[in-house]
Amino acid sequence: MRRRLRERRVAVHRDARRVLARPGFITTLRERIALLQDADGLYDLDEPSDMYGNGIVAALEDRTAALLGTEAAAFFPTGTMAQQVALRCWAGRTGNPTVALHGLSHPEVHERHAFDRLSGLRPVRLTDEPRPPTADEVRGFEEPFGALMLELPLREPGYLLPTWEELTEVVDAARERDAVVHFDGARLWECTTHFGRPLAEIAGLADSVYVSFYKSLKGYGGAALAGPRTLIEEAKAWRHRYGGQVFQQFPTALSALAGLERELPRLPEYVAHARVVAAALREGFAAAGLPWARVHPEVPHTHEFQVWLPCDADDAGEAALRQGEETGTVLFSRPWDPVGPGIAFTEVGVEAAGLEWTAEDVRAAAADFATRLTA
Repeated sequence: MRRRLRERRVAVHRDARRVLARPGFITTLRERIALLQDADGLYDLDEPSDMYGNGIVAALEDRTAALLGTEAAAFFPTGTMAQQVALRCWAGRTGNPTVALHGLSHPEVHERHAFDRLSGLRPVRLTDEPRPPTADEVRGFEEPFGALMLELPLREPGYLLPTWEELTEVVDAARERDAVVHFDGARLWECTTHFGRPLAEIAGLADSVYVSFYKSLKGYGGAALAGPRTLIEEAKAWRHRYGGQVFQQFPTALSALAGLERELPRLPEYVAHARVVAAALREGFAAAGLPWARVHPEVPHTHEFQVWLPCDADDAGEAALRQGEETGTVLFSRPWDPVGPGIAFTEVGVEAAGLEWTAEDVRAAAADFATRLTA
């Protein structure tokens, strides 16, 4: 059943004339390889290929460090590895392996307890509430911790960000406790609009930062850890021990450079239009007479947000697929999940394809979806 749903979803997205975003799961190998077309402008392709992290990989590391305003950066095959390495390095420096984090952060929800199982780290939860942690929670936590890890944005409860003032207060509170601050910035690239600050100023609040090259930038994969040069040098030694010093990574590095060149400059435009889409969705559902519908947050903090509806998750998923199959318009690309009896939610992302939608287009698609849902 699940495989059949996936096949339908892939077919719907490949045939759709209009989508808000084109998810990676529908992309063919040929389309992914095409990402490297015109790569001559990204790096000198007559240079020798990389070997164990030199050449183009080193160039990507330098570019990332410059963007984030840090002394150095190290390329990692995954963010899971990058963050474990960063935090175990900090634990060695602070003498405290305890990491304070949000209960809904990525390591707690999606990494199979890797911190404690593999790295000797001890995660403790500041809060499980569906919001960013507060400075009072950091100050008042009942035991010492060596590092505070903040996920920006906090994906699980709706790609949420604190205000700039709240973020600086949380960081200051950690410093008061002699803790280092690490940003899980997998999607940090898209936070500049909300904070009204450049990347380097945001990253400059933390002692170290992890960023992803595929979540927002559409690369093939990969991540970077950025911070002080001494930390990064140690992190590279641990990268080798963890099996992350791959022989050649030029396709992934090239795709990351493509993302930095082509997608990064467009992210503020995506965020701005996501706010137009979110408002139009609320208006469309209200006009359709749904008992209630929620866009969360009401004004998206990034170019991704949640939609909550009073319905069964399977019914919502079926309505979304039928809308795509019958009209060629895909309003909701991602699966619907249950949150409780008769309540379901999905995530919405606005990318380049979504910029073509007017507010009226969104309202009309929302009304059409609501008709299929109630039917």
